[in-house]
Amino acid sequence: MKSKRQAKILEIISTTNVETQEQLLQELQRAGFTSTQATISRDIKELRIVKELTSFGTYRYTTAAREVPNSFLDRLNTIFRESVTHFDYAQNLVVIHTLPGLANAAASALDAMNMSVVLGTLAGDDTVFVVMRDSAAAASFCGEIKGLLN
Repeated sequence: MKSKRQAKILEIISTTNVETQEQLLQELQRAGFTSTQATISRDIKELRIVKELTSFGTYRYTTAAREVPNSFLDRLNTIFRESVTHFDYAQNLVVIHTLPGLANAAASALDAMNMSVVLGTLAGDDTVFVVMRDSAAAASFCGEIKGLLN
């Protein structure tokens, strides 16, 4: 559903002058997609949609002219991979230990992934607490972290 919605977003902005997220949401609803403004906002970031100035002095959404080779999200993921020293879970809580001073960067990387099973993160200096939706999600997430770090 996400890929279809994002494809429709790209189609809409290529054929219609959309100035706001609210207009984009209305266009998606006309096309039969049910969504929220928060989801549209995440889609805009993932698709690297930007606003450009039109000849009429207004702004419209369009795709970025070029791909950024080392995006912010890529850098956060690299920081996450290089900063995590240990992790484990108990029920629906995941505890991630990092190198000193890097817990905030690791938590930011997790937050940027927009995973529906992650309810929230809390970072200290070298420890991140991740609240998961349930214990199965916590176990699965630890497996993903292990794969990411290897």
